[in-house]
Amino acid sequence: MNAKKPGQTLRFLRRGEAVTVHDVAPDRTLLDLLREDLHLSATKEGCGEGDCGACTVVLGEAVDGRLTYKAINSCIRLAHSVDGMAVYTAEDIASPSGELHPAQEAMVRCHGSQCGFCTPGFVMSLFGLYQNTGGGQGITREQAQADLSGNLCRCTGYRPILDAAQQMGALPLPAGCTVDEAATVAALRELKKKKPAADTPYLRPTSLSDLLQARAAHPQAQVVAGTTDVGLWVTKMHKRFPQILDVTAARELQRVETYPHHIAIGAAVTLTDAFAALVKERPHLQTFSQRFAGLPVRNSGTLGGNVANGSPIGDSMPLLIALGASVVLMRWKKTKAGGEIAHRELRLEDLYTGYRTNVMRPDELLCWIKVPRPTGHALEKVYKISKRFDDDISAVCLAIQMTVKAGVVQQVSIGAGGVAATPARARQTEAALLGQAWNEDTVMAATAALRAEFQPISDMRASAAYRQTVQGNLLRRFWLESQGQQAINLESLKTLEALS
Repeated sequence: MNAKKPGQTLRFLRRGEAVTVHDVAPDRTLLDLLREDLHLSATKEGCGEGDCGACTVVLGEAVDGRLTYKAINSCIRLAHSVDGMAVYTAEDIASPSGELHPAQEAMVRCHGSQCGFCTPGFVMSLFGLYQNTGGGQGITREQAQADLSGNLCRCTGYRPILDAAQQMGALPLPAGCTVDEAATVAALRELKKKKPAADTPYLRPTSLSDLLQARAAHPQAQVVAGTTDVGLWVTKMHKRFPQILDVTAARELQRVETYPHHIAIGAAVTLTDAFAALVKERPHLQTFSQRFAGLPVRNSGTLGGNVANGSPIGDSMPLLIALGASVVLMRWKKTKAGGEIAHRELRLEDLYTGYRTNVMRPDELLCWIKVPRPTGHALEKVYKISKRFDDDISAVCLAIQMTVKAGVVQQVSIGAGGVAATPARARQTEAALLGQAWNEDTVMAATAALRAEFQPISDMRASAAYRQTVQGNLLRRFWLESQGQQAINLESLKTLEALS
């Protein structure tokens, strides 16, 4: 018989009370913990890959003395990653006497449930939205669609669910459904007082120096952040990891720092917060940021994890390459005095050496992503082509940054995804554009260069020929939009509800 995998103790809040679970394996998912260990069966398992949202729960964390709420996919979230947090499931938001929370009551009144399998996930996304909008106040149709983009319904249809999102704020909140935020924050502080063990199967250091020292001591450990991809290795590929190193608790890496010429995004910053920082500087990225997976994935995954993972269809990398981003790699260097942090910086496109491989040493971690601030002179655009508009993986992603002066291309940077073994910079296409007149003849020549620059593969998302054709079409679309033809952009469309 195989020896039992070692586990460790996990503590979190549920209904305001501390829950302690012993001997939890490092690669056990939160969904399995809830359903199998705690017998909370309302949280459903659908796709097992963070795509359908049936497993949605809400995490509460104390940030600057207040409670924040984030809907996440429990099926691909590792259980130990919620240590020291508050966890809300579909069993937890009604009152003890059975009175429904407004998120639940609105679903009943608007007939937002049919087969019911997806309903707990929708309700928890609605609960997160309710808590983050001061009790469901001022929710627009567009906001409801964005916040529910990670929840799929196969039979009810979305109209009554969107109705519920907008109507829950008008419903009374039973006293037993109120979250005592002050008490919850205080209880979370008590949980945080327990210092993490130094050498356990699941390592989650709370400082950068401790994180880098742990990496040096455990170079073979599986590094994780939001586990939105590693979680699939567990649920779909049945991989097992005896040692895991989680970067998300390192305080220094939880920040977005602003400097005169760039912003620095820590590796522990979620995709939600990272895109918020990018959109603040570049409002035109708003739609693209909402099309990057669904909200529960963005609430768990980190920009640093997406970049370090290096998937050829990772949507953030083509954008960051086009914007001239760089990455900062760090490690713990032993010295006579004990040790110090060593670092090196390189352009993002130089990080990758092949399919999901990179130049990082076994003891290095990707700690920061530095993104130049906009100058105001460059044209910038990023295009995502996928089978579904929301919550889908790209077939092709193309990002372009260009500066045109006196009708001539003075600067150009193009990032491409889905067309090579790695996210790549389209250097040959850039050469075909640089120094040329920004006109249709130049665009036609550059389009041909772009279609010839990469040799994509055919897979379930698109054929190689489709990818090559579309890439060239997107460059031409960029040209047309630069000439004022904005009506061809899907961002100009509104929902059918808004048009009716």
